[in-house]
Amino acid sequence: MRWYLVIYAAVGLLLGGLVYLTFAVSRFGLIRKAKKKWARALLSLGAVALCFGVSTLFMGLVNTFVVFIHAVVFFLLFGLGFRIAAAIRKKKFRINWQGWLALGATVIVLSVGFVLCHHVFRTEYALTTEKTLGLGLRENGTVRIALIADSHIGATFDGEGFAEHLETIKSERPDVLFIAGDFVDDSSRRADVERACEALAGVDAPLGVWYVYGNHDRGYGRSRDFDARDLERMLADSGVHVLEDEAVELGDLCVVGRKDASSRHRKELSELLEGVDPDKYIVVLDHQPTDYEKESETAADLVLSGHTHGGQLWPLEYVGEGFGINDRTYGYERRGGTDFIVTSGISCWEIDFKTGTKSEYVIIEVHGTTP
Repeated sequence: MRWYLVIYAAVGLLLGGLVYLTFAVSRFGLIRKAKKKWARALLSLGAVALCFGVSTLFMGLVNTFVVFIHAVVFFLLFGLGFRIAAAIRKKKFRINWQGWLALGATVIVLSVGFVLCHHVFRTEYALTTEKTLGLGLRENGTVRIALIADSHIGATFDGEGFAEHLETIKSERPDVLFIAGDFVDDSSRRADVERACEALAGVDAPLGVWYVYGNHDRGYGRSRDFDARDLERMLADSGVHVLEDEAVELGDLCVVGRKDASSRHRKELSELLEGVDPDKYIVVLDHQPTDYEKESETAADLVLSGHTHGGQLWPLEYVGEGFGINDRTYGYERRGGTDFIVTSGISCWEIDFKTGTKSEYVIIEVHGTTP
């Protein structure tokens, strides 16, 4: 419900912004040459509508909304700034500087956002624990974890693109690879998913590859040429371990995979940890970072999540946390004796820009004691 309120507010802001943008565009010199006010308004409205239509044709409706919201914000900011400047100098500007600067800022910010979304960066965390990590994997009692989430296959890269990014992750020589949900999307194609799973089969991690469902993985009813059962079968055939409200012990580690928070039949983490040796280093995969309080009261040592895309667009990070939608939008936090990490994801959903974060894969080195 809270997200719906945010969406309704954004749509209302967009509609109001488009009206404002029509008036703002009418200040450009070419349109100002029209003598009649109604002619200037018509030309301005036509220019905005044309840009909106062309943008939608090439980038889709969602990305067009993003572009226009940014344009409106910059037109407002520069418009206010130059209005104040004109009042101070007691003279209007002959050139529509606010308009040109607003267009330039929109292009620059979204160009950077496009790169931050489509390029996959490396993020590393170093954690310590007093628990024993003597798995014989490394001499210094360290476990090297690779984490990805939100690949949404087909969004910014197809199956082959996923395979290329996976080669980079494999070069990190992780002991285990965790996939924290939203591996696919409604628009993903079976051929791309098969190629991505084929790449996962080539991951030579001593402790394996572990996966939990995200809210998009099962699909929202839109047509795609595979279903959730096909996805699970493809993952299993590739050697990927699918966890749904279950815990598995791996030497000195215990991996717990939770059902997505959208599931009606999801168990509490405390239930899943019944019977688990608390001396094990317990890693929890939970797609949505929305249960920190309860999770921090358990014996869990590390909780890994995705889902938020790091906020995707500034300042949505603050909106999500301010409205209590997520406990954390991005990065590291420690509550009680539990470490929490939220990744911004290796890709995105429908939006081709990340202005408040970046796409990433995560390497986590957990330094424990040796037996």
